[in-house]
Amino acid sequence: MNIHEYQAKELLRSYQVPVPAGNVAFSDGQAYSIAEQIGGNRWVIKAQIHAGGRGKAGGVKAADSLDEVRKIADEMIGMTLVTHQTGPQGRVVKRVLVEEASEITAEYYLGFVIDRASQRITIVASCEGGVEIEEVARRSPEKIIKEAIDPAIGLADFQCRKVAAAMGLRDKERMTQMVRIMKRIYRCFRDKDALQAEINPLAQVNGGKLICLDAKFNFDDNALYRHPDVNELRDLDEEDPKEVEASGHGL
Repeated sequence: MNIHEYQAKELLRSYQVPVPAGNVAFSDGQAYSIAEQIGGNRWVIKAQIHAGGRGKAGGVKAADSLDEVRKIADEMIGMTLVTHQTGPQGRVVKRVLVEEASEITAEYYLGFVIDRASQRITIVASCEGGVEIEEVARRSPEKIIKEAIDPAIGLADFQCRKVAAAMGLRDKERMTQMVRIMKRIYRCFRDKDALQAEINPLAQVNGGKLICLDAKFNFDDNALYRHPDVNELRDLDEEDPKEVEASGHGL
């Protein structure tokens, strides 16, 4: 089961993982109010659908005024967004995420997946973020870092430091941040029976702070009975109607 970006960030926030200030809006008026509450003078409006490639398709835009926030939200909500993952029919945008804008100085990739071969939770990371990880793997496979986690021990600090160093985050301040971020995401991943967690990009912003600018989670359908809080995040409008019908019959 997939969830929206704003839901993934709320989940991460509950585990004290740094994410931008923001909230979901279902109307242009709500978007205006959220931006006003966030404060500042620049915001990002992001279409919320279960598909990647939103930025290239016009589903991620920046605004320099509250009126522009309202205008962009009004244009996005109700539009059909077509990306390389939606198919030609696209997906109707029913909500947007309004966030504070960040001044990015570097972008990284951080993911947690279940490796079927080793049957272990595995970290997948790269010094190249903000692009599809498959593209990085195809173009520069040497930039992909993998670290399997022993389920009997859990994620150890030395593993976090090893991954951080391989990503180029070798100074004490950023390495300390990375250890904290990785351990908290791992705990969330394990607690909620996730199958995939993807932070792309994990960004360094002004001042050297690391923050999760985008987040994606996928959960084990067979474990949802243990997590009613996660099951409540399900958006049936974003799923294949045949899959929804099948799940209703326990298939």
